[in-house]
Formats: sequence, structure tokens, C-alpha cells
Amino acid sequence: MDSPIRASLSAAERSAVDGLIQRDHRIAAVARVREAFRAESRPGLYETLDVVAERYGELGRRFEGYPTPPLNLVTLTEKIQALPGRTVAIEALWDGDTEGWCVDLMALTDVPAAEHRLATIRHGSDLRLFNGEVPPWPEAQEAETVGRALAERFDVPFHFAGPDRPDDDAPRWRATHGCRRRGSP
Repeated sequence: MDSPIRASLSAAERSAVDGLIQRDHRIAAVARVREAFRAESRPGLYETLDVVAERYGELGRRFEGYPTPPLNLVTLTEKIQALPGRTVAIEALWDGDTEGWCVDLMALTDVPAAEHRLATIRHGSDLRLFNGEVPPWPEAQEAETVGRALAERFDVPFHFAGPDRPDDDAPRWRATHGCRRRGSP
């Protein structure tokens, strides 16, 4: 069913918004709807989000992103074995974007000193915060379980400075263990 906001859009604008939705460009779809109106009659952000979310459903799409599939320990082990240099630690760290919070699982190597993203774990959007679904954060729990297993497998430390809540400023393993990159003072 068309909302009054959607019904006010021209056929070309509705088609353009549908195209953005089909490519899963939520923010661009919201912006396109709002920009189609003059400033004085522009719908509010939340009203527009509701219109776009409803249209996602009508097009058989999911407004919230899908959770990442469970991590495969064998595949991650093979990724680590293929890395240049020796693995010195496995680290989990929070990252955030327009979709919400996720946890990156990293392998840290020496010679060359580098960070290698093994996987990104996401179990939902930040709507979970408003719905009271987190904490606990399932992506943090998965990163902790898999990260510890990998660290044990490679006999290296596992580091996750902030498993209880998203914190993209949490201390990193190299910073807390005095490890320097090759060539640094």
C-alpha cells in the first residue's frame, strides 16, 4: 500500500527509489525521497525511513541486513597459514558504519608487521539497541569463541579489549604489548 509520502513522488522518482532499494542502498533511497520534496514540505527523517522500510518489504527485500554466516574455523586457519610472516596475535576489534556495529577478527603478523582481516562479524543493525536486544552482543561472543580457538591453534595471544560493548577506541594489542612495527624507533 502506498503511503501519502510515496504517492506524492513522481513515477520517475518512485522508480529511482525502487532501483536504490533493489541495490540495497538504504541511505541513498531515504535521501532520494526527501530530496524530491521542497524544503518546506520535506517529510521528516523517521517518516521517510518508515516509507523506505515499507517499500523494502513490498519488494520482497529485507530492510535490516542479514547476519553474517557463522565463522568456519578450518577456513580461517587456512587463511592464517597463507599469510606472509609469522602470526603473532589474533585480535578482535569493534568497527562501526552506517549499518551499525560489527567485529573484525584480525591476524597480526611480524616481518612484515601487518594486520590481516580474517572476517567481519555482524549479527544485526543498531536497531537492536533500541529494541533492547543487546547486550550481550552475539558478534562479540562469536569473535571471542573463534578468536580464542585460533589463538590456541597457532599458540599466540588473543586480544579483545572491549567485548562487552562497542568501542572503536579500545586499546589495540600492539599498543598494549609494546610491539613496534619493523623499522620504527
